[in-house]
Amino acid sequence: MRLRFQIILASCASILLSACGSSGEDTRAESEQDPAITAALNQPISYDPDLSTMNRANSAALLPTQDGSLPIVDRGPDAVEIARAEALRLVGGAGNMRKAPEPQELPEELPVEAALTAGARAAAAPGIDGNCAEQMSYTLQWAAKMPPAFPIYPRGAVQEAAGTDTDGCALRVVNFVTPVPLGEVVDFYFTRARNAGLPAAHGLQNGDNVLAGSKGGRSFVVYARELQSGLVEVDLVTGG
Repeated sequence: MRLRFQIILASCASILLSACGSSGEDTRAESEQDPAITAALNQPISYDPDLSTMNRANSAALLPTQDGSLPIVDRGPDAVEIARAEALRLVGGAGNMRKAPEPQELPEELPVEAALTAGARAAAAPGIDGNCAEQMSYTLQWAAKMPPAFPIYPRGAVQEAAGTDTDGCALRVVNFVTPVPLGEVVDFYFTRARNAGLPAAHGLQNGDNVLAGSKGGRSFVVYARELQSGLVEVDLVTGG
């Protein structure tokens, strides 16, 4: 099984990154450190024993059980409030959550490359080494190794994950779903990016909200979409 991406990174990378250069007050990434990058979170449920090294920023994600069953997503208001509260803790409180800029409309036409595998799409992401993408392996252990600046959204239910650390690579790709509204998820990753010193441009393409930024060998791309079930599905790609 492979990560299901709905949008090709290359089709929007140049447009997004043209809006998040280092010049201008609105697009300049701020350099302050995230005050809550190691905040303690509630314990997760149904972890694979091999995921015992999960970093604390990702410790509230929900993972498939040992038999491969996908986690059940609690859509109730209490679950949403718990996830929202944990997200606020990760950015240092409600006063530190930033509002993502309004998205710019990106071309609706997808190129032929839209049918590429997850690895090929990761290779097209801004700042991602294509050689690294070719060496990706698909295992849920990568969900436990997301960079601290870009954790899985709290209580997000992981569906698939891939990545590689071979030959100095640091590539991560994860797909998860959450009952938290899409706008709040986008704001969370926008805030995390700015706190990590990365620019973040926001676009719309083929029904996806796309948030992306790259600086100093580090890059990230977030694809978020609302499902008919009412859940929000997110594809998160990080490099460097």
